[in-house]
Amino acid sequence: MVLISIIISVLYLFLIGSFAFGFDKVTLFKLEDVPAKTKFSVVIPFRNEAENLPALLKTMYALNYSKELFEVIFVDDESEDDSVEIIENSIKERSFDYSQGNIQVILNERKTNSPKKDAISTAIKQANHEWIITTDADCLVPKYWLDSFDEYIQKNDANCIAAPVTYIIKNAFLDRFQLLDLLSLQGATIGGFGINKPFLCNGANFAYTKALFNELNGFDGNTETASGDDIFMLEKAAKTHPNQLHYLKCEFATVFTKTQPTWNALLSQRVRWAAKTSAYNNWFGKFTGLVVLFMNALVIALLMLTIIGTFNLKIFIYLVIIKFNIDFFLIYKSALFFNQKGVLKSFIVSFIYYPFFCSYVAFISLFSSYKWKGRTFKK
Repeated sequence: MVLISIIISVLYLFLIGSFAFGFDKVTLFKLEDVPAKTKFSVVIPFRNEAENLPALLKTMYALNYSKELFEVIFVDDESEDDSVEIIENSIKERSFDYSQGNIQVILNERKTNSPKKDAISTAIKQANHEWIITTDADCLVPKYWLDSFDEYIQKNDANCIAAPVTYIIKNAFLDRFQLLDLLSLQGATIGGFGINKPFLCNGANFAYTKALFNELNGFDGNTETASGDDIFMLEKAAKTHPNQLHYLKCEFATVFTKTQPTWNALLSQRVRWAAKTSAYNNWFGKFTGLVVLFMNALVIALLMLTIIGTFNLKIFIYLVIIKFNIDFFLIYKSALFFNQKGVLKSFIVSFIYYPFFCSYVAFISLFSSYKWKGRTFKK
């Protein structure tokens, strides 16, 4: 057991350490006063988002980018609330010319087991511009969001770009726990790009060209999994055009989203995220997931064995210290980039709780279906 524990711990140390190293290898992109050129189609699938849409629309209207250079396509996925009315009324009240389609609402054309992938595919068919950017209805986009993408595209040979996402949090442990978890994921995302092993991205802030989407036949081959529109597209892009796949490490490109309001909602979200991992085609992504899971499960197992006196206490403490330090190192880098260092005050408690949370989610995802936007999906 000691040998197995050391092997898993060393793998974990080198893996997370490589992400911390890679994090700094991705250059921070700084905006300059460059005339805008790129035309964007912003795609936002939604279902029953009446509570969140007013805030998103407010940030859309506040974008610094010329409205002649972008359009916003909201895709209604069978909403049962006032979502559509909220968007349409907002369009009529604002300066956007609805008749010209700067902002429009279209209906989702369901064809597969994945409503969100169908929604994005539906929007891309109607998109007028070459660059597609996806985000979610519960997000807030920054003023210079499109400027950041435009300048990056002008200065780099890219056809697929992942960008930062973080949480807006209140002063509650549940929020801080989720933010620490997301910061670790963002650290691994950026670090993966830095070591030329991109395996994560977030559909709340993801861009690619229509030409690339069509070349890769969209989401063909991944439609049986309800979620994962972002990861599966990333995998295809990494396989076919690795040199044109980039990460936009820029504070002005950061999209903000909401945390889950309850522990049950958080568990449901994480089970949904975990359920798609078995369908990943990227071996490095699967390897990373397994190492992280094994390390967290190992901590629990060794804790139990130490309590009953069948495992050496000193070795257990050493292994926990290794995990604590390397986790903190990566999360600190992310917190610094996102200007959210205040959340680190909850790191110790979250560190203690996380192995149980992670292991439980992994176990449940193997056997359980999950609910998403009022629908139930099988794994």
